[in-house]
Amino acid sequence: MGGCMRKQRLKKIATILLTGIWLFFGLCALAGCKKESKGYTRYEITAEYAPENRTLAGTAKVTYQHGGGSTSVLKFQLYPNAYRKDALYSPVGTGQTAAAYYAGESYGEMVISSVNGAKSWEVMGEDENILYVHLPETLFEGDKVVLDIGFLTKLAKVRHRTGITEKTVNLGNFYPILCGVKNGGFYETVYYADGNPFFSDCADYSLQLTLPKEYTVVSSGWREAERVLESKKVYTASGGELRDFAITLSRAFRSVEQEINGKEIVYYYCEDETPEDTLSVAAQAFAYYEKTFGAYPFERYTVVETGLCLDFASYSCLLMVSENLSKEARVQAIAEGMARQWWYGVVGCDQIENGWQSEGLSAYAAASFFETHPDYGLSREKIVTESLKEYRSYYDVYGSVLGRTDTRMNKHLSEFVSGYEYRCLSRDKALVMLDTLRKSVGDKKFYAGLRRYYNGNRFLTADAGALIGAFEKAGVDAYGFFDGFLSGKGIL
Repeated sequence: MGGCMRKQRLKKIATILLTGIWLFFGLCALAGCKKESKGYTRYEITAEYAPENRTLAGTAKVTYQHGGGSTSVLKFQLYPNAYRKDALYSPVGTGQTAAAYYAGESYGEMVISSVNGAKSWEVMGEDENILYVHLPETLFEGDKVVLDIGFLTKLAKVRHRTGITEKTVNLGNFYPILCGVKNGGFYETVYYADGNPFFSDCADYSLQLTLPKEYTVVSSGWREAERVLESKKVYTASGGELRDFAITLSRAFRSVEQEINGKEIVYYYCEDETPEDTLSVAAQAFAYYEKTFGAYPFERYTVVETGLCLDFASYSCLLMVSENLSKEARVQAIAEGMARQWWYGVVGCDQIENGWQSEGLSAYAAASFFETHPDYGLSREKIVTESLKEYRSYYDVYGSVLGRTDTRMNKHLSEFVSGYEYRCLSRDKALVMLDTLRKSVGDKKFYAGLRRYYNGNRFLTADAGALIGAFEKAGVDAYGFFDGFLSGKGIL
């Protein structure tokens, strides 16, 4: 009997050791076992909006301090070029064209006029969407370079992230932004209509925007001042460690605001008949996310009602919400869009190849919020059940039409055959995955893992291994669980 027990103990020890070795190398494969040095970037943007020309002319003074390794070229995303007439990749999905282009065909682009401080420069990329800046000298770790990039952003009449709508002007992704760093180099990506084709590292920002004085300016960061100069005004704002910087303008904005935990929550609107109710949703969700995941690191968060063919578009400190949503859909959009501040703005991810990290975590955060606020009639059980139903419907339909169904979640945006497939895998399946994990390990370990993930990866770009590792440190055997979902091996 004693010999048998010793054998069982030895077998158990061996199993633990093998599991630990497998888990270590598995996590290393996912996470790279170290964090990349991203360097430091500061943007000082000076621009002027001319509504008569539908243009934003400006300069971006970019101070860049290099991280690890060496480089002689800096690469910047030119997202507005996706709105060109001959663009290979449209920012608007085929099913959204009518809703987006309210006045018929309309086009925009970004024209680079100069790059001071460079040896040479050229616009390249798969879709004329990347500015290559060739430097006078090779940069090594810690080296700095300062560039002044002159640009002109021409705006299409389109209800989208960047464009002129009936009552507002959306300026998301309006300036040349440095490509995010991945695997030691700058990561180029085109503008996919499905998902969120953005991958950038945190940086410091300052903005000086000149525009007609009738416009109200809503922006990322912290508003510093407004100076009226006859028919124009100058708006200034700044912010540190922001993932990106966006602006919305309107002549018709009104606003309401509330303070939560010493931070301002502001809602700008044009048409909303119940703005106080909308603000209440934002304030309650904000308070819940701070309590559940960790403190919001900025002093101000703004929600703005605007023209969008999407439900929402989330930027650092700023959430654009479509003016065309029903009241219930608006509540969901605000709760889910606000969660992106935690699960993309502060803790970044590669939305090109792992969109499920921002989509799934934000959707599940919203479901958790509604679980604790039953007055909205959107229970967690209802949301999870609807997501599972949608995913299974996708599985059955695509399986019968294509003869196969690729249920991998960790796919590049180019691999999704439609926006429907992207939503079902990156949002619905990810939401079900997280709910299944929570049921398996209990609330205490589940939320401890999310808090560890948030607090350990603030202002970084975290991969799947960072999320899995956070749960492991919270006492959860998570690697095999996540692998089954992400690889598509498991069947729901």
